[in-house]
Amino acid sequence: MRTDPSRPTAPRAAGLYALLATLVVGNLTLMPATAHAQAGRLPLDSAGQPLVTLSPVIKRVSPAVVNIATKGTVTEKAQRNPLLEDPFFRRFFDAPGQAQPRQRQFQSAGSGVVVDAAKGLVLTNAHVVEHASEITVTTLDGHDYKGEVVGADQASDIAVVRVKNAKLTELPVGDSSKAEVGDFVIAIGNPFGLQHTVTFGIVSALGRSGINPDGYEDFIQTDASINPGNSGGALINLKGELIGINSAILSGSGGNIGIGFAIPANMAKSVMDQLVKYGEVKRGMLGVQVVTLTPDYAENLGVKDAQGALVSQVVEGSAADKAGLKAGDVITSINGQAVKSGAELRNRIGLLRLGETVRIAYLRDGKPRDATAVVQSRGDGADSGAGSDLHRGFEGAELSDAPGNGGVTVVSVEPGSNAAQLGLRASDVIVKANTARVGSLKELKAALKDQASVLLTLRRGANGTVVIPLR
Repeated sequence: MRTDPSRPTAPRAAGLYALLATLVVGNLTLMPATAHAQAGRLPLDSAGQPLVTLSPVIKRVSPAVVNIATKGTVTEKAQRNPLLEDPFFRRFFDAPGQAQPRQRQFQSAGSGVVVDAAKGLVLTNAHVVEHASEITVTTLDGHDYKGEVVGADQASDIAVVRVKNAKLTELPVGDSSKAEVGDFVIAIGNPFGLQHTVTFGIVSALGRSGINPDGYEDFIQTDASINPGNSGGALINLKGELIGINSAILSGSGGNIGIGFAIPANMAKSVMDQLVKYGEVKRGMLGVQVVTLTPDYAENLGVKDAQGALVSQVVEGSAADKAGLKAGDVITSINGQAVKSGAELRNRIGLLRLGETVRIAYLRDGKPRDATAVVQSRGDGADSGAGSDLHRGFEGAELSDAPGNGGVTVVSVEPGSNAAQLGLRASDVIVKANTARVGSLKELKAALKDQASVLLTLRRGANGTVVIPLR
C-alpha cells in the first residue's frame, strides 16, 4: 500500500488497517462519497483514495440494537451476626431465631437486538431481564416502548422480549458456525449507560466453556471491547449479520481487558424458537453419561487421533439405548457436526427439540459406526424418571436404577434447578436415605415417604462419599 509521506502514520495500526482495507475494498465497488451512505460503499478522501471505514455497515445495523432498562424488586437474605446462629446465645439474650429477608428495589440497564420487527421480538440476555417487573425498550431514534418477557432461559442466558405497536428495524441473523478465529467483528451496545457504543476487534477463540459450569456454553471469544451494559447487545460480522449476543466479560475490575464472550447466534436462535413457542426451553435427553475423550483414554481404546465424548453409561430404555449405543463407544459427531468433548455433546443435545431425530457418528472398537436416535423428554426411559416425581428437591434431575441393585444413578442435572442447588451432580449414585440402604428408584421413593428431612448418602467418583440433607 502506497502512503503519503506528508501525512503522519500510526505504525501500530498500519498493518491492521491495511488488512482491513484489502478485505473491504476487495468486496466493494468504490464510488463517490456523495453516494456511499445510501449504497453502503466506501467513500473517497479529498485525494480520491478510498477511506477505510466501517461507517456504512454500522449505520445500517445500529437501529436494530436497542437499550433495555429494567425495574424490579429482589429479595435479599438479611445479614446477621454469626453469634446469633448459636442456639444458646439466642436463648440467653432472647434474640430472634431467624433474620427476616428484606426486599430491595433495583434499576438496571442492558442491551438487546431486534431479530423480528414484524412480531416485535428482541433478543437479549436472561440476566438483563431477571426479576424485572417493568421493562422499557429504547430505540436509536429515542422512542420508548413497554416490553414484556416472552420467556427466559437461565441455562443459556438467553431471553426474548416483545414490544407491541413499535416501528422497529431488525438485524439479519447470520450462521455463527461459519465464524473463524481471526474474523473481524463489531460489538454494539450500551456500556456504562453510553448508548449505542461501537467497538471493533476480532474473533479471538471459538467454543469457549467453563465460564458458567452449570450452563450451556459455546462462547465466541472476542477482543472487541465489552463492558457492563453491553450484555444482550450485538456481535456482528463485516456483512452486517448477527453472529453473537454479547453476554460476559472476564475481568477482575469489572471493566474490559480484551476478553469478552458472546453466545453464538445459532444457539440463541434455537433457544429463542422454543421460548416463543413454549415460553420455556424443553430440553431433551439422549440417555448417556459421557466424559471427554482424553489422549490417555484414546490410546487405551486404540483410537489415538480421535476426539469426542466417551460413553461411560447408557440408561436402559433411553434414546441412546434404542439406537444401539453402548458404554465404551466414542461419539464423534452429532448431525454431521464434530463433537470434541463431553460438554460439547451436552450442549448439542440440550438444544435439540423433543422428538427431533439426531444422527450420531461414533467409534466402537476403533471402527466407525452410525446410528439415529429420537430425542426424548426427561423421564421417557424404561427405568428412569424425573426426580420431581420423588421430591421437589430433585426437580431438574434425571434418575435411573444403577446396575445390579447398586443404588440410584443421577443421570443428569438441569443447570440452576433445585437438584443443582441441592448439590447433586451427574454420575452421583444415591446409596442411602438416612440409615436405609437404597438399591432402586422404588426403594428410594419408599424411603422418602412421609419424611420431613432425609440425609442422602451418595457415592461420587471412584471412592468419594458425600452426604446431602434433603428437606
